[in-house]
Amino acid sequence: MEWDSDSEESTGGGDDERFMFGGDGVGAVPFPVVEELRPCGFVVTDALELDHPIIYCNPVFEMVTGYRAEEVIGRNCRFLQCRGPFAKRRHHMVDSAVIAEMRRCLQAGAEFQGEVLNFRKDGSPLMNRLRMTPIYGDDETITHVIGIQFFSEANVDLGPLPGLSAKEASRITDRIHSSFTSSQDIQAAGRTYNHGMCGLFQLSDEVLALKILSLLTPRDIAAVSSVCRRLYELTKNEHLWKMVCQNAWGSETTRVLETVPGAKRLGWGRLARELTTLEAAAWGKLTVGGSVEPSRCNFSACAVGNRVVLFGGEGVNMQPMNDTFVLDLNSSHPEWQYVEVSSPPPGRWGHTLSCVNGSNLVVFGGCGTQGLLNDVFVLDLDATHPTWREISGLAPPLPRSWHSSCTLDGTKLVVSGGCADSGVLLSDTFLLDLSMEKPIWREIPAAWTPPSRLGHTLSVYGGRKILMFGGLAKSGPLRFRSSDVYTMDLSEEGPCWRCVTGNVMPGAANPGGVAPPPRLDHVAVSLPGGRILIFGGSVAGLHSASQLYVLDPTEDKPTWRILNVPGCPPRFAWGHSTCVVGGTRAIVLGGQTGEDWMLTDLHELSLTSSMT
Repeated sequence: MEWDSDSEESTGGGDDERFMFGGDGVGAVPFPVVEELRPCGFVVTDALELDHPIIYCNPVFEMVTGYRAEEVIGRNCRFLQCRGPFAKRRHHMVDSAVIAEMRRCLQAGAEFQGEVLNFRKDGSPLMNRLRMTPIYGDDETITHVIGIQFFSEANVDLGPLPGLSAKEASRITDRIHSSFTSSQDIQAAGRTYNHGMCGLFQLSDEVLALKILSLLTPRDIAAVSSVCRRLYELTKNEHLWKMVCQNAWGSETTRVLETVPGAKRLGWGRLARELTTLEAAAWGKLTVGGSVEPSRCNFSACAVGNRVVLFGGEGVNMQPMNDTFVLDLNSSHPEWQYVEVSSPPPGRWGHTLSCVNGSNLVVFGGCGTQGLLNDVFVLDLDATHPTWREISGLAPPLPRSWHSSCTLDGTKLVVSGGCADSGVLLSDTFLLDLSMEKPIWREIPAAWTPPSRLGHTLSVYGGRKILMFGGLAKSGPLRFRSSDVYTMDLSEEGPCWRCVTGNVMPGAANPGGVAPPPRLDHVAVSLPGGRILIFGGSVAGLHSASQLYVLDPTEDKPTWRILNVPGCPPRFAWGHSTCVVGGTRAIVLGGQTGEDWMLTDLHELSLTSSMT
């Protein structure tokens, strides 16, 4: 790997002190302390991959070099030694001795400091003072290399790039001059500060933390903490990390996380790191007491705080069931308990169960003794005498089963697709606001809708955005398993479906990475920060590999990633019901082996370190 940005000497005297990212130092990453008051470029490369590809760059790097993050992720840093994006070779004025020293340090696992000539995307030169620091894993293997870069104007006249007009060259020169020299140097306390570049550091700690740092993402806070000692001290504050998590993940997610036993001991900083990187994710078998009797399949489950609630299902001889069971994972010895309720809904299977307003359960649709259903029932699980009550919403959708649903803002139920009478597949989307005194169903109009389907999933991300994945979709007279992804932003005045992957819509393109095979009856888990985790499902038979796939729909170019998780996953991967408990644990219930249903076979995908 040949880096193109350097930091020639240690700033701030002879201090080569290091600090740890992560409050308690467990699994922490050492970063060099840089006592510069200028913004710095920050790049991380993967040392375990061939040619050290970039996996992260901060906004300062993008601003100074002119390259966007999506243009550099996956590339080696040596492209900065080429003049312009189309140059194929290192510029002859780049010091080859410095490059050779970079290589030597990388091969020896040593830190490098130096200065090298780099070029912006527009071909203009700049000097880059670089410090490269190798990061070691638990087995003393170098896993990453961190580059901290201080850019300055290069006093080199190379002339314009070939094909660049004199007017364009003049404009670029003026912009460069403005970005580096328009601000005025001032003297204070024996040190020189650049007013334009260092105004941020003239703010108080309170303003920095509350008005600026709290608005950044967890990844950006981790990068900022490495810039200087003052920012490092600020980013150790647990209250700041809580605000960062709340802004990034939403107040509801952070509220649920606060109720998780042991979360306070783990700390918001570590929670943020582990839920962002998924470095601590692991499968485990969950042993609980009690039982759900009689045995059933096609039930629905959801989480209410740290409790798993199960309702209904299909019993022996296709008998629809209407009983309710609760598993309290806050208990030292969790066990299934039957809940005595009044006025239960008619028995059903193929329905959905959701949670709204903290502790209220909502059942919609399914198939019962009388056929398909489109009724809505609500139960307050924390009431002294829990009682199901029917919500007579006006203008309800068609009766259906095997549909998908999700909740918005803790008060709104969204229902999509499913199977109607005579096996007709549906493509509609309805919303019911349960906060209204007399709720009214509202169909969400769209100029274009995804193909009709059943067995798909509907997930919420980014507050009011929904993501549809997979299912058994209609294609002309045929039906095929799908791996397409569609999104809709319900905060827009005229919401519309957008095709993220697949070939159904003109201009649609598959994302990078390895996409999950087409499937239905799978599991989708919404992770903090907007990512969606896909697991299991019916792929091309009774079973599918229990491989985990992650997609971040908030990226400019969403990319599927395979998540390799240690531990013991479920043996069989379809017919499950899954819910996220406390924001950190995905509980997997049931599953089909091809011969019988395994309702008592519970597995847990823990997203964070043990907090017990």
